[in-house]
Amino acid sequence: MADRKPLTELFEEHLLYELNRSRLTVEAYLCDISQFATFLSGSLQNVEDSGQAVASATTADIRLWLGSLANDGGLPRTIRRKTQSLRTFYRFLLKRGITKSNPATDIILAKTDKPLPQFVREEEMERIVSRPDAPEDFYSLRDRIMTSLLYTTGMRRAEIISLRDADADIISMQLKVTGKRNKQRIIPFGKDTADEISAYLTLRRSEPKESCGTGREAGLLFTHKGKRITEKRLTSIVREKLMNASVAKKSPHVLRHTFATTLLNHGAGINSVKELLGHASVATTQIYTHLSFAELKKNYSAAHPREKK
Repeated sequence: MADRKPLTELFEEHLLYELNRSRLTVEAYLCDISQFATFLSGSLQNVEDSGQAVASATTADIRLWLGSLANDGGLPRTIRRKTQSLRTFYRFLLKRGITKSNPATDIILAKTDKPLPQFVREEEMERIVSRPDAPEDFYSLRDRIMTSLLYTTGMRRAEIISLRDADADIISMQLKVTGKRNKQRIIPFGKDTADEISAYLTLRRSEPKESCGTGREAGLLFTHKGKRITEKRLTSIVREKLMNASVAKKSPHVLRHTFATTLLNHGAGINSVKELLGHASVATTQIYTHLSFAELKKNYSAAHPREKK
């Protein structure tokens, strides 16, 4: 019966349960497969099983599609990702014996210039996450603490959303975070953060909508309906918090960049930052050293008397 499922459904299960990809990555891959199938058929209505349509495509078909994306103004990074989606799909088909070759193997990945990550300046972040003079209600405190936790721990969106009460150890002042591919890491935090989490938990107990599990398995953060915070809602909250910040992009991931940049600017070792971010390779973390050096050059140009204009 399982083999009668559409190929895209089998591919989705493969990504989720065999490759352990995140839900966002899976959705992006499936969208790419669907778009290519639409290109092949010329009409979305003619695609009954996008997986079957893509399975019979040739290298020439893929080149035509990627070329059309480039002609329509597609970004190299986007085209590169779509090529990787196809490669992964055809590897899946090969593994199941559905095809005998991978037509995407010979496609040269589009070269991309990695832009330096954007980050929020320290003085701006301190204003954003500092405790206000006026008393806060539960949701104001929750939103500020979420923003503060992203800045002080460098967690990803999915990681902070999945936090449980049991993951926050206020006594030892550390968080147990479950990252990509279910890899766990420990992130320390300071006394101020411990005090704020404690205040949040105390105020949360008075909320009638506390229904994200029970006891230590309870979800740490939730909505006014007693459900876990969604990634969309988290992004909206952070965007609102960063409304007056000078950074152009306002998202939870910008706060992750800000966390890493702040640590390196204050002398943290790159391997320590790598472990705190949950990167598999230090090469991924090195982009932040370039970012810190760019900031250093900017400060030098602004401060040195022979560089001032």
